Amino acid sequence: MKETLQKKSLHIIIPVLIAVLSFFVLSGLASSTDFHKGTLTALEQKQTTVLELSAASATASAAITLIPGDVATPIADKLADLSSHFLLVLCAIFLEKYLLTITGTVTFSFLIPVSCLLYVLYVLFDWKSLRLLAARLTAFGLLIFLVIPASVYVSDLIEDSYQASIEATIETARDAAAELESESETAGEGEKGFFSGLISTVTDGVSGITDKVGEMVNRFMEALAVMLVTCCAIPVLVLLSFLWFAKILLSVELPVSY
Repeated sequence: MKETLQKKSLHIIIPVLIAVLSFFVLSGLASSTDFHKGTLTALEQKQTTVLELSAASATASAAITLIPGDVATPIADKLADLSSHFLLVLCAIFLEKYLLTITGTVTFSFLIPVSCLLYVLYVLFDWKSLRLLAARLTAFGLLIFLVIPASVYVSDLIEDSYQASIEATIETARDAAAELESESETAGEGEKGFFSGLISTVTDGVSGITDKVGEMVNRFMEALAVMLVTCCAIPVLVLLSFLWFAKILLSVELPVSY
């Protein structure tokens, strides 16, 4: 009987110590920006890239409207529409930045202490359902805490392969916008600029404009696809993968539906 009480007291003291450590120490650490400095830096770099892409597409769209006639108007409208898509990516990045610290607070200030309390109740009253619930809450808390750092790491691996292409897209858009503005000013002064010569014949004009700005649109579409995959799709896929691994390794049904 005495040995049984000693074993139970040990199973009670350890969860209580874990709960106290989690609430008073780990919670503040996991929710601090210093702890997530590397992940936040990566997210801020993504944010800067998205803002540059959005600004470059808007600038290119405005510059294309300077082309005489309505030949490139649909392309300019398409570039303008891309800004709303880049806004979606930017919102996803901000959401990840906020959740990065919030999930640490939720996990170590609430879920872990509650799980320890449930385990203590299980030890005292031998309610097996409480042990299972404690395991579920612990697994779920650790999953939501790790999902954003893991997704940022995976997305960085993918984005590194396309970073040079994205930077080239931004530079190409800026150069093209500057060239279009320069040629428009030259044409306005009565001089024969690049596009003035092209539109001397309708066929050559349409072909030249389409080739130049069409390639720009393709580059922007590729950059947008990369940002959507790395900032929106990867976090969701990582979360689903974590849930699948937890279900297999821990043999628990998490309170989250696929």
